Amino acid sequence: MTIYKQLIGKQTKLAVIGLGYVGLPIAVAMSEHFEVIGYDMNKDKISKYIAGEDLTGDIGDERLQRSSIEFTSDHSILSEASFYIVAVPTPISHGNVPDLKHVESASMIVAQYLKRDDIVVFESTVYPGVTEEICVPILQQRSGLKVIEDFKVGYSPERINPGDKIHRLENIIKIVSGIDEESLDDIANVYSQVIKVGVYRAPNIRVAESAKVIENAQRDVNIAFMNELAMLFNQMGINTQEVLKAASTKWNFLNFTPGLVGGHCIGIDPYYLTYKAEDEGYHSTIILNSRHVNDGMGKFIANQMVKKVLRTRNQDSHVKVALLGLTYKEDSKDVRNSKVVDVVKELREYGIMPYIYDPIADQDEIHEEYQINLCKLEDIQDVSLVAIMVPHQQFLDMPIETITSMYGKNITEKLFFDIKGVYDQQMIKNVGLNYWSL
Repeated sequence: MTIYKQLIGKQTKLAVIGLGYVGLPIAVAMSEHFEVIGYDMNKDKISKYIAGEDLTGDIGDERLQRSSIEFTSDHSILSEASFYIVAVPTPISHGNVPDLKHVESASMIVAQYLKRDDIVVFESTVYPGVTEEICVPILQQRSGLKVIEDFKVGYSPERINPGDKIHRLENIIKIVSGIDEESLDDIANVYSQVIKVGVYRAPNIRVAESAKVIENAQRDVNIAFMNELAMLFNQMGINTQEVLKAASTKWNFLNFTPGLVGGHCIGIDPYYLTYKAEDEGYHSTIILNSRHVNDGMGKFIANQMVKKVLRTRNQDSHVKVALLGLTYKEDSKDVRNSKVVDVVKELREYGIMPYIYDPIADQDEIHEEYQINLCKLEDIQDVSLVAIMVPHQQFLDMPIETITSMYGKNITEKLFFDIKGVYDQQMIKNVGLNYWSL
């Protein structure tokens, strides 16, 4: 009997290792069809999940509370599972080198409980070859079992988009791969239970690993081009948003916009690809140059702020700036690799200590990660510049009077920075604000 049939018949369990923005949605979705163990080494996180508190903001407390997941920080419970999904972070370390310690650690933990005929599927973003060249040897050595002969592995890259209410786990085609046809069938059948739009069967694991890293590298390259255009048009005094609006009237113009590129995917995944390229003796130019452009946007934006506020302030006035939004993208609680932090750091280099307000972000997480304290909305007063760094829906729904009340009464030129160009420019000008966007 296949593991898929055992899971359907509730004769064995599925385990998800790593319960963050990727792992939790998978665990919840799978628990609606199978018996699921949700493991994470963070005891505080597990306690909150048991209490029904969704830390990601993507599942919702109600759905989490309805789930039947057995949450645990005790990895010995994993012995009850036969199908393992590894969804741990894969960050980069100093020098933009892939940091695989979490994947390696997860592999060591799973190997302790690996049995004959078990299947291990990796979802973490990696460069081509990691599953078979790094994870499989750990699984074999620690378990004493042989891949294919005793157990199977697969790779199914995560495609979850945090904060996106339209593109959800269930309606995004899932790439699946296995080390052989038998494992591929089982893996495809398991994921097909939760992926309503179907799965795509990659011919092998390396193809699936490669597909993941190029998806985000492609977006990175395109956004870098837009960012470079924004800097060029800023120099020329041309409105970038108006240029893009005009160009988009052509049917095959690609709809990308300039902005800060952070988060745990687009800002990191390209380095996994370029690392492997260097290992193979190939030096990437487009991918690395795009990373250079996008990594420098925080400094560019901060410099634009400083130039404008210094031109408009009185000699004896103290510059006050308000940054609204600190998460890496709109309507998401995720603060990992937030590039707004680069703007904050650069402003502080100029002696400007900005007000920072974000109604979605977790204050404790931000302080632990960046040593930044958020302010309350009512704290923002007498500023000369308000910047919508991350256009959360709460900001878009905010009455314009709330924003104009943040400025000092004696400020002669009130600056409004709309980083992603989501506000109506004429409306902003009509209320007496000086508009700027990428």
